[in-house]
Amino acid sequence: MDAAEVSRAEGDARREALLALHAERETLERRLALARQQRLYLTDEGATRAAQDDERALLRDLDRVMTRIRAAEVQSRPGSRKW
Repeated sequence: MDAAEVSRAEGDARREALLALHAERETLERRLALARQQRLYLTDEGATRAAQDDERALLRDLDRVMTRIRAAEVQSRPGSRKW
């Protein structure tokens, strides 16, 4: 395997990882929308509190995934610094 093939394989792996992160982001955003709707419209106080806790946890997870996406996008730029 020559250097060009290795570079292509690394690029493909990075692209696949980025696509997986975006899929995870989309799933989290959908779950977050559901939790938000439940928090706003459920009448049971316990269910509302559970939805609020879910929303808080999902926001934390979404922030983590978005940070990973930004890092992956920066590293994919030509000439980017490898931390």
